[in-house]
Formats: sequence, C-alpha cells, structure tokens
Amino acid sequence: MNTISILILYYSRHGATHALAELIAQGVESVAGCEARIRTVPPVSANCEATAPAIPDTGPPYVELEDLRECAALALGSPTRFGNMAAPLKYFLDSTSTEWLAGSLSGKPACVFTSTGSMHGGQESTLLSMMLPLLHHGMMIVGIPYSEPDLMLTASGGSPYGATHWSGLDGKQKITDETRKLAIALGKRLATTAMTLQRGRA
Repeated sequence: MNTISILILYYSRHGATHALAELIAQGVESVAGCEARIRTVPPVSANCEATAPAIPDTGPPYVELEDLRECAALALGSPTRFGNMAAPLKYFLDSTSTEWLAGSLSGKPACVFTSTGSMHGGQESTLLSMMLPLLHHGMMIVGIPYSEPDLMLTASGGSPYGATHWSGLDGKQKITDETRKLAIALGKRLATTAMTLQRGRA
C-alpha cells in the first residue's frame, strides 16, 4: 500500500500549539505507511486591506484546500480564545464549503488539540468547538482512550477529547512528560485508524 498523508493543521500564536502539532506528527510517523503533512493558517486582521504573504517567513506552509482533498486523516489544533478556537482557524474552516459540498473529508478520521494560558481556560470547550465543523464535514472523531495511563496522571493537560497543554500566561510552561506521551499517542491512534480504514476500502 502507498504511503498515506495525515494532515496536521493548526494555528499557533506563541508556539505552544505548534509544539503539540510536532508531537502529534511524531505519533503519526511512528505508524508504518503514514506521513505527517504539517500546515498552518495565516493570522486575520481587523484591517480588511491587510494581507499575509503567500508563504510564511518561518514554519510550515499555509494550508490549501488541496491538502484537505489529499489527506487520509486530519488533526486540527488551536490555542483557546474565550473557550473557543482562534479566529484564524475558524476563518479558514468557514472557507471550506466547496469541500463540504464535495464530501472531501467525509468518512475520514480526525482529532483535535489545543493549548491554554490558564489551567482552566477552556481546554475541553475549545476541543469541542473544533469538533463541530469536522462533524459537519462527515469526519469521524478520534479521542484519547483511558487505556492510556497518562490520562489519569496528567496535571497540566490532556483529555479524552484530545491533546491539550497548559502553556501559562507567558506561553513558556514546558510540555510535561505525560502531555507529551498523550499527544504522541493521539497522533498514533489517528494514523492507525486512517490506515485501517484505507485497508478496508482497498
């Protein structure tokens, strides 16, 4: 079987969500036959004339609709904004109606991840907010099962709904060992599910 692409799409302001994306990618690529395709979205501006460069100065490329069509699974990540996903990610998702009409994501597995500045800053509600458009796209949500022992030990992030990280108000709180293992486990579970579905369709 050919290698399948797992899209890891996120927005990160200070780097914490980016760090989770890298760990999820590590989990994805631990599964034979799966490769992680990391993409981001540009920031939005209150000035309607402001535009972002076509290619970011640093980090992964900006996502294109083609990435959605080509992926076998999707991991979606965002920092928390008042218990919800950040506007740049929502702005991109709002532009995907053509892919919704085409069913480009329907039947594909997906997972979600987030980072927050405070311990109880809306981690789980943000994860749930990101699930909603994915469900509308017909995706199948993959979480973290309690068979992962670190889910009962973590004190800084991680939930059955997806990978999370408490980054602190300054964004400098390091990812704990439990959070790291849970993010990797989520990426591995997403990739394993995608591979199983691919084999079933073949």
